[in-house]
Amino acid sequence: MEPQSDLNDDDRRFLARCVDLARDALDGGDEPFGSVLVDGEGRELFADRNRVAGGDHTRHPEFEIARWAAENLTPEQRAESVVFTSGEHCPMCSAAHAWVGLGRIVYASSSQQLSAWHNDWGLAPGPVVPLPIQDVAPGIEVAGPDPELSTQVRQLHARLHGVDG
Repeated sequence: MEPQSDLNDDDRRFLARCVDLARDALDGGDEPFGSVLVDGEGRELFADRNRVAGGDHTRHPEFEIARWAAENLTPEQRAESVVFTSGEHCPMCSAAHAWVGLGRIVYASSSQQLSAWHNDWGLAPGPVVPLPIQDVAPGIEVAGPDPELSTQVRQLHARLHGVDG
C-alpha cells in the first residue's frame, strides 16, 4: 500500500499530539492538520496547526515548521530533527522540508488514504496532485501511516466535510 516502517511508542506519542492539533484546527474552523518538530534528543521544538481558513492556502503547519527551522536551527540540527504530522506532506511542504534540510518525516495518515477518503465521499480533487513525499523529495526517510491514528484523522476529515466517517 505505502511506505510503512515500524513506529515506536515515541513516534505514536508525537503523532497523537499532531492529531490533537488537527482537532484544534478543525474546532477553530480550519482544515484538520497538525504537525510537530522534534529535535534529535526527542524534545518538541515547534508545533502548529493548519491556518488556511483565512485564504492563504500555503499556511500548512509543515511549511511553517520548515520556515521556523530555517530561521532557528543550524543545518546539523535540522538534519537530526523529525517532523511528525497528522497527514503526509503535500508536494509544497515536501519540497520546503527538503530545501531546508529537515530529517525524517512520520505521518499518521497518508496522502493516498486522504485521496481515497475524498473519492469515497464524492469530493472533487484539490488543485495539486497529492504525490507521496518520496516522489517529491526522494532522499527523505518517511514512516507511516499509523492504522489507529489514521482512523482518527479520517473521522476529523469526515466531520470537516459533513459526511459519515
